[in-house]
Amino acid sequence: MWLSAEEALKRLGVKPQTLYANVSRGRINARPDPADPRRSLYNGADVERLAHRPAGRRRAEAVAAEAIRWGDPILESAISTVMAGRLWYRGQDAVVLAETATLEDIAGLLWPLPEPLDLPGGTSDAPPGLATALAEIAGRVPLMAPSQGRSGRVLRADAVEVLTVLAGALCATGEGPLHQRLARRWQRPRAADALRRALVLLADHELNTSTFAARVAVSTGASLAAGIVAGLATLSGPLHGRASVGIAALADDLAGAQGRISAALRDWLGEGRVIPGFGHPLYPGGDPRAASLLASIETPPLFGELAAAGEALVGERPNVDFALAALAEAHDLPPQAPLEVFALARSVGWLSHMLEQAENGVLIRPRARYTGIRPVLA
Repeated sequence: MWLSAEEALKRLGVKPQTLYANVSRGRINARPDPADPRRSLYNGADVERLAHRPAGRRRAEAVAAEAIRWGDPILESAISTVMAGRLWYRGQDAVVLAETATLEDIAGLLWPLPEPLDLPGGTSDAPPGLATALAEIAGRVPLMAPSQGRSGRVLRADAVEVLTVLAGALCATGEGPLHQRLARRWQRPRAADALRRALVLLADHELNTSTFAARVAVSTGASLAAGIVAGLATLSGPLHGRASVGIAALADDLAGAQGRISAALRDWLGEGRVIPGFGHPLYPGGDPRAASLLASIETPPLFGELAAAGEALVGERPNVDFALAALAEAHDLPPQAPLEVFALARSVGWLSHMLEQAENGVLIRPRARYTGIRPVLA
């Protein structure tokens, strides 16, 4: 028996976030509703099992430990959330926004801004790229005032300044929306609209690891520039912003096996390796960002075969990292393009979270559960 979200919530007596957390932790199986793929159905047996679980307060350390691993929400935020298998920006469906919006539009929505954002064109003589972006933003850290004790109006001006510097380091010089400047930098004008969509879809993703790092930095009173440095450093990890690199490497490895990708992937799994680019804990029914982005490009045949074979083998659909790698391949973008698109897009989300964190003025300072040598107490 499969239940709707309303039926499952009524049976469990919990909030929607708790239902989705149980799905992400594998306690409740979910699948898309055949009548409406945007909605999910939940396994009735799993729901009943949890509903009959003996009541009782879990130990505080167990609750805290689970919360930082795709668990229950730990910070309040009005910026974005994943709910019912969709990503929402201030209550608006990110996939719907991606049909027409620009990254500048999303900045205006998330920060929020009283009028449309119009960034000045870059004039930097340094070679564009993430290394230049990190160096230029880091150079602003000692120059930009701390976030603590300053009004939202002046902090939003700081946010515009930081995004202008970052865009100038990652995009081509001159005027125009950021997606067009990216396409101009890579001399791929036909990629502009797909890049626009990718920037919108990647702008924010609630409390992901790089966003958390940026919020922690600003919670100390550090400047928005310092928070961006923290976000960029975290994004550079292979389990986050560089995830598409592993997918591109897999595609390169399988290029000679086209037509027999399924067998090649079985060999890959047989060697104890994980197939990257499939599944996402927050989207048990499939990552809607990936579906939107893949629908906007002519998927390269190798990636099309890889998507079908991978889904059949691992039982998960391609995620947004897979779609970003496919976008780069479809438009012959340079290897660093997916990470740079991710960094430019997510900087808008980081800045919105840092503005929110500075406004609430709370220091983020969790405790560690000590597992070392037990001290001898007098």
